Amino acid sequence: MERRAFLALTSAVLATRATPTQGQQVSRTRTVGVLMGLTNDGESKARIAAIEQGLAKRGWLVGQNLRLECRFGNDDGARMLSLAKELVALHPDVIIGHSTPVVAALRQVTQTIPIVFVVVGDPLGSGFVTSIARPGGNITGFTVLQPTITGKYLSILTQLGARLNRVEVLYNPQYFPHEATSYLQAFIQSAKEFNITPATAVIQTTKDVEEAMIDLSSIPGSGLIVFPGNFPTVHRALIISLAARLHIPAIYPYRYFARDGGLVSYGVDILDLFRRAPSYVDRILRGAKPEDLPILAPSKFELVINLKTARALGLVVPRILLASADALIE
Repeated sequence: MERRAFLALTSAVLATRATPTQGQQVSRTRTVGVLMGLTNDGESKARIAAIEQGLAKRGWLVGQNLRLECRFGNDDGARMLSLAKELVALHPDVIIGHSTPVVAALRQVTQTIPIVFVVVGDPLGSGFVTSIARPGGNITGFTVLQPTITGKYLSILTQLGARLNRVEVLYNPQYFPHEATSYLQAFIQSAKEFNITPATAVIQTTKDVEEAMIDLSSIPGSGLIVFPGNFPTVHRALIISLAARLHIPAIYPYRYFARDGGLVSYGVDILDLFRRAPSYVDRILRGAKPEDLPILAPSKFELVINLKTARALGLVVPRILLASADALIE
């Protein structure tokens, strides 16, 4: 009897070990797709790393319970659409989409797979969502700049001591398909307040950039605002070098423009947005629906001044601007 009791007890223990409880079950590997609008350069690598680290903090580890599929659009609309189809064919649990053109491409090929966007200017105007508070479909995410930032751009340029009579905005309509009107209207209104003549130039090719900036340099007292987008980011070396050669004081949307030689940048901390995106991915992987996750605005902005470029342009940066800068590049 003792032997039979012992065998029964042993069998029960083994059965318990072989059948984990519901809370102990090993979850299946989840797949998260990432479609970047940029090339696979240092900036993109840093953003992918931010995503991977953010997911790891929440228990999603690449090679264990997470598969991360990354693709890079290279600012090519046809390539973005092709890669969007490629990612959707993998049946991922969530896709992170970077930039307006990328999300537009993803939206063409899926209305069911959850999409978390990063760096989209006007998701409502672009038709990605029906409400900021309750997106209403398979798309949610994190926006970037507000139209009022154009006034800040002009304020910084004038504080740098540049005697400006005319300021031109360079922008690519692919990035601003719907929000261009509100941003440009805000820019025109701000220019009036600074007694500056506003101008705009659409850039879709490198030739457009060269022609616009050469024309601008022929007018004394001209300055430049470069709006955000995949195109100016991919071709930032050309824009920065032309601004230096043509002696045009310019302000850019992100830190890496100033780091690479641009005069000054002011805008959203892009890496911060990519650090925040995993919070939504995690919630969706655990059962939340994109339609119930509100669109979130940026919370961190940064001002970066390249003092070497300022000296080359003959500009003296005032102390108040130096004190407010998040970084100074010598």
